[in-house]
Amino acid sequence: MTRRSWPETRRGDVVDVLNGERVPDPYRWLEDDRSEETAAWVAAQNAVTHEFLSELPGRDEIAQRLTELLDTVRRMAPERHGSRWFSMRHDGLADQPVLVMADDPRSLGTVLIDPREFSTAGTVALTSWSVNEDGKQVAYATSDAGSDWKSWRVRDVDTGEDLPDLLHWSKFSEATWLPDSSGFFYGALDAPAEGAALTATNQALRLQLHLLGTEQAADRVVYVDPDPRRIPESAVTDDGRWLIVTTSRGTELQTVVHVAELADPSLALRPLAPEPIAQTRVFGNDGTTFYALTDLGAARRRVVAIDLAVPAISQWRDIVPESDDMLVAAQHLGGRLVCQLLHDASSVLRVFEPDGQPVRTIPLEGPVTVTGVTGRLEDSVIHLATTSFVDPGSVWSHDLVTGETERIHSAVDADDLVVTERATATSADGTAVPMFLVRRRDVTPSGDVPTMLYGYGGFDIALTPEFSAARATWVSRGGLLAIANLRGGGEFGREWYDAGRREHKQNVFDDFAACARWLASSGWTSVDHLVVNGGSNGGLLVGALLTQHPELIGAAVPEVGVMDMLRFHHFTIGWAWTGDYGDPDNADEYPWVRAYSPLHQLRPGTSYPPTLVMTGDHDDRVVPAHSFKFAAALQATQAGDAPTLIRIETSAGHGAGKPVSKVIGERADMLAFCEAMVGPMHAPAP
Repeated sequence: MTRRSWPETRRGDVVDVLNGERVPDPYRWLEDDRSEETAAWVAAQNAVTHEFLSELPGRDEIAQRLTELLDTVRRMAPERHGSRWFSMRHDGLADQPVLVMADDPRSLGTVLIDPREFSTAGTVALTSWSVNEDGKQVAYATSDAGSDWKSWRVRDVDTGEDLPDLLHWSKFSEATWLPDSSGFFYGALDAPAEGAALTATNQALRLQLHLLGTEQAADRVVYVDPDPRRIPESAVTDDGRWLIVTTSRGTELQTVVHVAELADPSLALRPLAPEPIAQTRVFGNDGTTFYALTDLGAARRRVVAIDLAVPAISQWRDIVPESDDMLVAAQHLGGRLVCQLLHDASSVLRVFEPDGQPVRTIPLEGPVTVTGVTGRLEDSVIHLATTSFVDPGSVWSHDLVTGETERIHSAVDADDLVVTERATATSADGTAVPMFLVRRRDVTPSGDVPTMLYGYGGFDIALTPEFSAARATWVSRGGLLAIANLRGGGEFGREWYDAGRREHKQNVFDDFAACARWLASSGWTSVDHLVVNGGSNGGLLVGALLTQHPELIGAAVPEVGVMDMLRFHHFTIGWAWTGDYGDPDNADEYPWVRAYSPLHQLRPGTSYPPTLVMTGDHDDRVVPAHSFKFAAALQATQAGDAPTLIRIETSAGHGAGKPVSKVIGERADMLAFCEAMVGPMHAPAP
């Protein structure tokens, strides 16, 4: 490839003094997403990038394959409210999924809420919904252009019309109905300053109670934590007796749990797990005995029973003890406990009696990920949804009494031409780092297989088998897909997570580098045929590998990445990530983030591999300034001829709620870039 001319980016003279160090920030002006200069820069960069991408071979074929894979009906597990069943359904190439209602869980149902009625461009998404007890009303939230901000409405199920209620400036919360359906709890923030909605810091979230038919200004504040960085969330027990309020400080795995009796007009909160020394989440109850999932004294978590009369930790009773598998979720359904675990990063479902006696393991066609389990305390039949690298989504019913399991919906027949295997790399400190390898059956080690290495490694999030049309397209065209289970993730317990955060964050980058080395020396591929990809915290991961080890990769695609580790905490919810990264304002923790901050580790005179930085102009999770500044700095330091580009999607955010039409265009550009940089792809065998 020959070098393309990208726009010159003006360098400013901003210099910060951080913990005694002078740190230049020449592209600070790109943080102002409202300025005409930033808008002109975005337009100029996009013009160069789109011209380059439009000339790449195979893009139209890739777009066609993406379209084929997405053109199928996908649905979530249905849930019953009253006599009706509700579920999300995505109708193939429709820009947004819709909420449907049916009289039978097997039915595809009829549309109840279609977010496309709010935007002809398809950029408004239905991001949250909650049905009341009798199934007659739905509280639902929409978000525009990929923003995290939500607006809540209430729809009457019988008439299909919305009530007058309209609630603004909500984030990071769901709606929790009162048992009598007179109102619901939700999370609210102060309205941001004019023009600052996409960048203003989000703190002091209030748990509020909205009563139907009243103005939002009259909503009752039920709870706001004295620490503005603690985020409350609500739940109501199935018996309708208790309000559960769980608070956490940012993304730290340390929760505080209180309960309030809903019959008490004061909603006075009583402590259940009041000390933030572990992650504890209540998921059910039997009177004043509460079932909770906790990692207190159990790195891979356990289920305990907590008596409200004697909630001291010493009185907690083990119900489902810790095992060798990671316990990720538990529910009280059909009079039993349904527990979701991870075994070697793939889902396992086990059923227990309330006293902890094992009942059975629910059969799954693995390796898969369980994406949802629905049911009620009084119903013996539950429903579950699964996905895998080749299955966009299946829905199953399971009878907790008889043990009978039946598939009731499948998006497509799983592709038996695709093989999923496990491999292991050895990190710098000797830690074994597992990977999923996904390929067409006829693709074999040849030393030049185009390979995409994807990773995340943070926030206790597990990378498990999951369908992605883009990755499935890569595999179908003859590429190898490697999904790395890095430290910092949630696959293997608390120690695995802790070993990849704060002062140990470098372990994650070392793990990713080890996976790249293994792939290049395994006989599958080589450095020239290896592209690395990741989004959000995974974008940071790619940026760190690019700046620390450019010699290990043939191309890089960081998406919506956290690239400025010295200023991430100044925007929207960025402050919440200090539990994973460390606090740049803390003199002891500053060196951690300074050492790997991708923006600050770029070195002039270095030949970096081909790079396509990707972001959205409405991203208010990881603000686009991270990608803007990194792309500008990378272009300025690039000494080689490799293309160094940024693609900025308009009217799009961090990823959630993106219209299918935008997804196809975006993924086609990304895959065409990858193929052009590390291909050619391996054609199917005759």
